[in-house]
Amino acid sequence: MATLPRLRPLDIRPILHRQKPALVVRDPLELSDRYLIVPQALGPALLLCDGTRDAAAITAALRSDYGLRIEQSVVEELITALDEACFLANERAEDAQARALAAYRAAPFRPMTIAGQGYPAEAGALRREFDAYLEAAAATEPAPSTGRAVISPHIDYARGHRVYARVWKTAAAMAQAAELVIILGTDHYGGHNPVTLTRQSYATPYGVLPTELTIVDALAEALGAEQAFAGELYHRREHSLELVLVWLHHMRQGHSVPVVPILVGSFQPFLEDHPAPTPAATPVLQTLLERLTALADGRRTLVVASGDLAHIGPAFGGAPVGLIERAELHTHDETLLGLLAAGDAEGFWRFIHAEQDRYNVCGVAPFYLLLKHIGATEGQRAGYAVCPADERNTSVVSIGGMVFG
Repeated sequence: MATLPRLRPLDIRPILHRQKPALVVRDPLELSDRYLIVPQALGPALLLCDGTRDAAAITAALRSDYGLRIEQSVVEELITALDEACFLANERAEDAQARALAAYRAAPFRPMTIAGQGYPAEAGALRREFDAYLEAAAATEPAPSTGRAVISPHIDYARGHRVYARVWKTAAAMAQAAELVIILGTDHYGGHNPVTLTRQSYATPYGVLPTELTIVDALAEALGAEQAFAGELYHRREHSLELVLVWLHHMRQGHSVPVVPILVGSFQPFLEDHPAPTPAATPVLQTLLERLTALADGRRTLVVASGDLAHIGPAFGGAPVGLIERAELHTHDETLLGLLAAGDAEGFWRFIHAEQDRYNVCGVAPFYLLLKHIGATEGQRAGYAVCPADERNTSVVSIGGMVFG
């Protein structure tokens, strides 16, 4: 058993288990095939697994700080279960991560993780489904093939297909003409890594979209390979790039195009600074933007930002969303989309910073970096929707699309 247990970055969410409050604990990296359901009363024990206490000290803290009369044997059982699931930062988890990373890199391509569940895994069935979405989509003004950028949602297709269809219907000529695609996607779980690269290529039901290794390697050299690939394994399960690349590949009628897949971390640390800092001035992001511009020069490049808008309600740790909250959300999103459409990267960021991102906009980093990369370019709105996020419709996710022609 671990002497001083410390949790790795995990996905911990509240659930009802057998009609009782509990926490489900999962590993975004899936270093093992396990997950744990922990009684809510033991939640503080997870918090206390910070690498500074042994089982006896955790038990004592539960009693003194939280008033929980829990036997040390229960805490020891919890620590053992966490260890066996590779949830602790220790040698067992390091070995499992090294094996998983080696397997990921040795694979012929990054496998589709949602195919067969979130969309058809067979190319013909996918083509029919997407063509039906496009046919049903409202008429749009097509952007010219010389267009530069797209903002696309990455919500599941069941809820977001109308917005996806409008975005990619508008950007069809851009997608078909692209000689290189740079895609910036929200890193939902490895958010402490500002930029995460991979040399692996992404697959879709239409085939493989080859990663442009010359650009990835040049970026890694500029950023430092250790930092650039520190969270590479997050690419394996992250959906933000996969769901958008499937649409890109469809609009290209299955024809491949070199891609630079980049996961970008949360801007949450920047919210703590006052006045609002300029994220693009930080060394890592400044280097990324400068090198991307230089490396893409001479090719018809399409830049895609993958991100959704607001996440509010009990499903995201907030109060239930009613009519008033929906009206306030619409006002918020109108302002946000207006700033994006104006190509105003710093205005967009100041708006997010001023409200301390209280609407949990998951696309902040990719949207901002896209605008900084393309400069002050006006965008064309292409769809907006508010989607349910729980069974009672008291939590919602808002999504929107934008095309910069």
